[in-house]
Amino acid sequence: MKKLTPILLLISIIFFLSFTSAFAQSYSFNIPEASADVFLNGDGTAKIEYTYVFQNDPGASPIDFVDVSFPSYTNVDTNSITATIDGQPVSYISSGEYQGTGSGVAIALGSGTIPPGGTGTLQVTIGSVSGLIFQDSQDANYASTEFSPAYFETAHGDTKWTVSFHLPTGVTPEEPRWHAAPSGFPAQPEATLDQDGRVTYTWTNAAARGNREYKFGASFPSKVLPAGIVRKPDVAQSLGTDWGSLTNIGLWTCCIGFFAIIIGIGFVNGQKRKLQYLPPKIAIEGHGIKRGLTAVEAALLLEEPLDKVLTMILFGVIKKNAATVTKQDPLEIKVTDPIPDGLQPYETGFLNAFKAPESSRKKDLQQMMIDLVNNLAVKMKGFSRKETIAYYQDIVKRAWEQVETAGTPDVKSEKFDENLEWTMLDKDYDHRTRRAFGSGPVFVPVWWPRYDPGYGRTISSAPASLPRTGTSTSGGGGLTMPTLPGSNFAGSIVTGVQGFSSKVVGNISDFTSTVTNKTNPAPVSTATRSGGGRVGGGGCACACACACAGCACACAGGGR
Repeated sequence: MKKLTPILLLISIIFFLSFTSAFAQSYSFNIPEASADVFLNGDGTAKIEYTYVFQNDPGASPIDFVDVSFPSYTNVDTNSITATIDGQPVSYISSGEYQGTGSGVAIALGSGTIPPGGTGTLQVTIGSVSGLIFQDSQDANYASTEFSPAYFETAHGDTKWTVSFHLPTGVTPEEPRWHAAPSGFPAQPEATLDQDGRVTYTWTNAAARGNREYKFGASFPSKVLPAGIVRKPDVAQSLGTDWGSLTNIGLWTCCIGFFAIIIGIGFVNGQKRKLQYLPPKIAIEGHGIKRGLTAVEAALLLEEPLDKVLTMILFGVIKKNAATVTKQDPLEIKVTDPIPDGLQPYETGFLNAFKAPESSRKKDLQQMMIDLVNNLAVKMKGFSRKETIAYYQDIVKRAWEQVETAGTPDVKSEKFDENLEWTMLDKDYDHRTRRAFGSGPVFVPVWWPRYDPGYGRTISSAPASLPRTGTSTSGGGGLTMPTLPGSNFAGSIVTGVQGFSSKVVGNISDFTSTVTNKTNPAPVSTATRSGGGRVGGGGCACACACACAGCACACAGGGR
């Protein structure tokens, strides 16, 4: 037994050293930042530029190889691929050494190998990719592309992911359409013009993951491309495999489940984008602030719900003595004859809709809203959307400050009357109105009887002792007596906004969807997807077994 003890101890030491050596050689890293720029060229090819910042974990294996995969169903000129690590050119790039899923290249970092605890920035340019553009399945005159940047299964932690599409030269700002974005990314990308004047869509998520697949897409007129460039997915691409492999029942189950998930996600995203009525050209960034927008136009820029926008227009025409509410449920208004001068075009359109037969009112209001959105796009041309939004958000903030800091009820009521439409743009408008006027009296605006049909009866039956001070003017601005309890006043204002859709336009989602279909037509998801790679090689750890409609399931690799 004594003779065996040293042997057992030696075996244990060898086993421990082997175990710790294997553990030390495992790949473990974070990608703090990553970006992918997809340049779609006029000849139908594309250039893809990746930037990855690798932060290697202490005690992990040195990162000496990085696998970068190619988009599925595409042809890549491997001679067009270049890379740098921390600004120094990489000399060895091999498709034969690639160990990820699908096709790609292995990039040897050489002297730029990232040691344990070290950081390195890898830049990869795939200079020529063909077959990335497909025909839009909902519009034969449009081309469609979708792309998933290469990701890495062994990465962990948050990644600030930035993905940009640079659309072909010749596409004008109002023509392209973005596709539904992955969860965590903004539904509407930042739209700009790059240094070459090309329309660019950019999505950014500071809390994305470097080991996950994200898909992005855009559609644009196919007329900017040569004939025959735009592809139509064949059956094999639609299923991502050959017919013989379909005998496997598990594969069928996967495909059916995949379709069900895509349909479900598509339904949810479709419901969301019904409310995204702004056209892409409004999002194109220019320079400077567009001043002089009305509160209603600012509401559209802030993408407020259309029932609130319609209610703002209603208050506007009432304050201008152009209309009187004769019945609140369902809403009926009497248009002043003749219609006063000085109205905005959308206010005139609003009044004309109520003068027309009830059967055509909803359609007329939708057309009024479409014209309003399109006119706003013209006004915003050349101006910065971000700066303009910030400017009008500050106006809303200052409008509420004037109301909330007023020292007396009469001043508070006057400031609220003056800034009514602007205060409605606050996201917390309902609760803020109730807090501001929930207690104490409210000096009623002179136009109030034109909004509340029952208010006149309240006055006529009021005791003679009620105060009747204040000025009375026509068309707004002045205040008249008696007062209303603050809770009644606030409740009437808030419910007026909330009830507009059910009383006039019905389902607000359907109403907005009709507007959206004209101002921001629905995008299409028909394109390709890029797969993942591994840092230093390895096998596929993804369970995908099928690919559908040209967007293949792609797997990330492990580690060498």
